[in-house]
Amino acid sequence: MSASSLQSGTVGNSPVSVGRFTYGVENILVREWGEGAALRIGAFCSISSSVMVFLGGNHRTDWITTFPFGHIFQSELGGADIIGHPATKGDVVIGNDVWVGHGVTIMSGVTVGDGAVLAANATETKDVQPYEIVGGNPAALIRRRFDDSLISLLLELHWWDLPLDAIREINEKLCAEPTEALLLDLVEVTRGFKKESLGH
Repeated sequence: MSASSLQSGTVGNSPVSVGRFTYGVENILVREWGEGAALRIGAFCSISSSVMVFLGGNHRTDWITTFPFGHIFQSELGGADIIGHPATKGDVVIGNDVWVGHGVTIMSGVTVGDGAVLAANATETKDVQPYEIVGGNPAALIRRRFDDSLISLLLELHWWDLPLDAIREINEKLCAEPTEALLLDLVEVTRGFKKESLGH
């Protein structure tokens, strides 16, 4: 079993990657038990204090016992050859421009979409769609940040992938309430930057 504050590279057997300009990663406590699930955090995320990510440690409710034979009390109980317990439901993926509130817990196998907001003390057991605000234990949808057409344009914009020169040029526009006209303009403006950044 490993419990560690997040650092670059790996936590125990689990690979960890963090996108550019994401802050607060030092506030994440990552729990893993050697299952090897990965933690991937996108760019420009805001992470508050006391956040916990479980990359595994799931007790087997589909077995006769949930007790982790083979992982504790081996000298008394044996079971060193028992595999598959504890288990993981897979990688934890946190998209780009996500706000993770104080005290949030994210369980293994959860994907959090771009632009989502995880309210303080929420427990994430299921995927969160882009631009949703979720909260509670277990977390449930509070509301979507924007309507479908605006979300579609925001996902097309992918501003977090732009070169820094482009982000500096549009950052004031990013700090405004989105309208369809504004987002269409930003998508058009950033197309040129994306082509430049790809060498076209």
